[in-house]
Amino acid sequence: MDRMLYVAMSGAKQNMLAQAINSNNLANISTTGFRADLAAARSMPLQGGSAYPTRVYSMTEKPGIDFNQGAMSTTGRDLDIAVSGKGFITVQGPGGNEAYTRAGDLKLDNAGVLHTGAGHIVLGENGPITIPDAAKVDIGKDGTISITQIGDAGGGSTIIDRLKLVNPNVRELKRNEFGLFVLKSGENAETDDEVSVVSGTVETSNVNAASALVNMIELARQFEMQIKMLKTAEENNAQATQMMKLG
Repeated sequence: MDRMLYVAMSGAKQNMLAQAINSNNLANISTTGFRADLAAARSMPLQGGSAYPTRVYSMTEKPGIDFNQGAMSTTGRDLDIAVSGKGFITVQGPGGNEAYTRAGDLKLDNAGVLHTGAGHIVLGENGPITIPDAAKVDIGKDGTISITQIGDAGGGSTIIDRLKLVNPNVRELKRNEFGLFVLKSGENAETDDEVSVVSGTVETSNVNAASALVNMIELARQFEMQIKMLKTAEENNAQATQMMKLG
């Protein structure tokens, strides 16, 4: 009886954890450049005394992150960019260290410092990027930022900086508590000149809404099944106790 209870209890708990991962993905369906978390479950034998190896419990894991590219959305806005293919935009994390993102919804603060839509400072070849008042800002395919100065009748452009674009092995990346990617080693990724961006476009979340909703329903049904097993085990235990009393 205890084996049935243990399996059902652990299954229900892991269903709740998987539902939390799926709910987080759904909550970020409109987050620019978001990458969905993956979830998987597997059976794990319970290690211990001679009786315990007969028990097996389920365990939900996050085997990784879905790094498939999201859909491209054309905005026509000068500061909006999307990484074309593989690669990441380098930003400054809240702790001051480098971090990486696919969110290219860039904006300027009152001091002219370039940020992502989430407020993270964008880094260039010489650190944080500051853009002075300009008539027009252009971001080239290679991440080069140039401006047309106000009042420049000739329409000439001046290069002021270049985005630090990187392309580390995604297997070496992890997501931190701020939703940014960092290298597991704690080091900084090298600039990759092969990474390119598309101006006037942003990349949407790669979460598939239909699949996530179907998964939510499936997980809810699995949880209900585990609860029914717990109730069945309780009923069986009550009947067994009654039979022992009769004996």
